[in-house]
Amino acid sequence: MTGFAPQEFEARMARAQGLMAKAGIEALLLTTEPEVRYFTGFLTRFWESPTRPWFVIVPAQGQPIAVIPSIGAPLMRQTWLSDIRTWRSPDYGDDGVSLVAETLAEVVPKGGRIAVPSGPETHLRLPLESWAALRSKLPGRKFGDDVQIAKQMRMVKSTAEIAKIEAACAIGDAAFVRVPEIAQAGAPLAQIFRAFQMLCLEEGADWVSYLAGGAGPGGYGDIIAPATDAPLRPGDVLMLDTGVVRDGYFCDFDRNWSVGPPAPETRDAYARVLEASDAAFEVARPGATAADLFRVMDSVLTGGAGGSDAGRYGHGLGMQLTEWPSLIPQDQTVLEAGMVLTLEPGIEIAPGRTLVHEENIVITESGARYLSTPAPRDIPVI
Repeated sequence: MTGFAPQEFEARMARAQGLMAKAGIEALLLTTEPEVRYFTGFLTRFWESPTRPWFVIVPAQGQPIAVIPSIGAPLMRQTWLSDIRTWRSPDYGDDGVSLVAETLAEVVPKGGRIAVPSGPETHLRLPLESWAALRSKLPGRKFGDDVQIAKQMRMVKSTAEIAKIEAACAIGDAAFVRVPEIAQAGAPLAQIFRAFQMLCLEEGADWVSYLAGGAGPGGYGDIIAPATDAPLRPGDVLMLDTGVVRDGYFCDFDRNWSVGPPAPETRDAYARVLEASDAAFEVARPGATAADLFRVMDSVLTGGAGGSDAGRYGHGLGMQLTEWPSLIPQDQTVLEAGMVLTLEPGIEIAPGRTLVHEENIVITESGARYLSTPAPRDIPVI
């Protein structure tokens, strides 16, 4: 399973160009890794370097045009693109601005509209002065937002995309089954984090882009901090939350373990978060909204009090660890078949102690389907 057939990208382009025509957009200008990869298949970890800007133009007709640093040309030539234009970067005087302006001028007539992804969870990946220079080189063209075309398209996954996410989930499942091999009372949390990433790689992850978690008596107080050398102790709850990457797509779910027999309040809290996840799973179908999923989980967890300081009870998932929508009361996104979501309810056991549970699901025409293997009904003991 590597990449996609050209037909996948052709379908994406046909849909994008149809939406562009309706919105009166002559070109989409893409500068960030997910959008560039979505339309080209260009997969590399070289984006970790912030030095060079990268551009892909989706014109009103024809294939995308890559305007990229020359160091990326050999890999881009392995994609389905045929029009690849390069410059030697970094160039402190003109780092691709003139070349991308010339390219846009070819495909966008004067008076035409150039759109960039905008709104929450988007950004422009180029220096502010380069953005100003680019606009000054294209007089008579209008710059604006993409009316959420990229967001609409990426929220609904194709069958091939869902298969990649499911493959990533299978790797996470296999690694979680092996946690008792690496986690025992007395083991430092940092050591467990390192060993768990090794398990993920052994099970087939391309890389482990995200690993968070926590441990504490009956629950944990922080789920995003780096691991410390504090050892696991009897009575602790250990949680690991992983986002492994397989062929460019993420999983994102967690699992909890009790170190020794769990306290009654821990068992009860664990049952509650699973009950909340089950409730959301039952209503997760086309026509429901992201807010509906939040409400059914919150009714189980707080009696409808409005959630916790975590801010949401789940989110979209795909080429990025977190995508649209957010499972919050204000998000009225209507669910469609093909959307992949996380269900992530959390509950406060006591001040400073929480328990969080997370699963990955896909929306189908008839309801939801699990992509992660559902957690055991009783908290596992190590």
